[in-house]
Amino acid sequence: MSSREPLAARMRPACAAEFCGQGHLLAAGAPLASVLEHGRAHSMILWGPPGTGKTTLARMIASACDAEMIALSAVMSGVKDIRQAVETARLAREGSGRATILFIDEVHRFNKSQQDAFLPYVEDGTVTFIGATTENPSFEVNNALLSRARVYVLKSLTTDDLGRVFDRALADSERGLGAHDLQVQDGVREQLIEVADGDARRLLNLLEILADQAPDTGATLDAASVQAVLQGDSRRFDKGGDVFYDQISALHKSVRGSAPDAALYWLCRMLDGGCDPLYIARRLVRMASEDIGNADPRALQIALDAWQAQERLGSPEGELALAQAVVYLAVAAKSNAVYGAYKAAMKSAREQGSREVPPHLRNAPTRLMKELGHGKDYRYAHDETHGYAAGEQYFPDGMGSPEYYQPVDRGLEAQIRKKLADLRGLDRKARAKAP
Repeated sequence: MSSREPLAARMRPACAAEFCGQGHLLAAGAPLASVLEHGRAHSMILWGPPGTGKTTLARMIASACDAEMIALSAVMSGVKDIRQAVETARLAREGSGRATILFIDEVHRFNKSQQDAFLPYVEDGTVTFIGATTENPSFEVNNALLSRARVYVLKSLTTDDLGRVFDRALADSERGLGAHDLQVQDGVREQLIEVADGDARRLLNLLEILADQAPDTGATLDAASVQAVLQGDSRRFDKGGDVFYDQISALHKSVRGSAPDAALYWLCRMLDGGCDPLYIARRLVRMASEDIGNADPRALQIALDAWQAQERLGSPEGELALAQAVVYLAVAAKSNAVYGAYKAAMKSAREQGSREVPPHLRNAPTRLMKELGHGKDYRYAHDETHGYAAGEQYFPDGMGSPEYYQPVDRGLEAQIRKKLADLRGLDRKARAKAP
């Protein structure tokens, strides 16, 4: 069973009635519904996961507007191709008066100069620009271009959407697999839809592989053949892209929110998607300091131990240590007091210039330094009552005594909070008595 054109290309929706998903953009009254209905396009960026219909939408818009469509891939094209496309659009406008839609797939792969190359022609209306991207346009598209284009967010297809794609591919005798009368074993349809992970192209590619392996017309697609095709398959995980950062964000926030089950889920999602376990280990150390801190200092050591276990053992043994650390961090007492104090102290250090170290705190390793007063009148805390020099000033002159660190009333920090309150009380009393 073969065709020069892939099944996903043959089954590309030819009209809005065949399009699956994106109801928030295409339902009556939705933003793109009026574009298709009235045939008036504007420059736009279609942002969403793979296989959600970005290219198909661009083609449908061009058809509805009776416009020429020039399609470029940012992976394969350069400034020369852009200039040629603009010239073609200019000639079309001067000749037939037809508008041109310049569709650029994976527009995030164009650098600044390439994006700048077609910006003036978007501005003067020579072309209507439609870009497609899987990456966040805020980071990947020039501000000048963003200001001239509306961004529409496409969503992963639902189970019902993918079910319609699957059924249409099996039933369509002209473009799909209907002529082959394939039978589908119970559960196979659902299994393929789940693995497709919201991606219609992925679903159709898997279905085509299975169909190509079928010996003859009327063959049955069974669970065994599906399992053979899916060996080594993994969930969507774009290393370094939005999905990557969204998932690590979800893991971090689950740990912070003391939700061990959710934290484990996101850990496994990332590992299943191919994330480097050592990257996760590094982030766990950050979580231990940022969100737990001195409420449970053991969390930092457990995170470091898990990192070391992953380095020494590799997978899968090391990943179990990561799971242990994730659960411990999630259930540990939480405090961001150290994190907040660090940021406040850093702000002071950056904004208040190079204040000098007070003489009594300076180092005095030589006779000359001692003669200059370095270390003079320094109070050695161990020689003081309770081992604390009440009222001593450790900040530069003129800064007062900022209290950056405010321990919370949870975990070990509850005890630290009480101790600091006592010590700060002693300081106030000592300073009140000072001449």
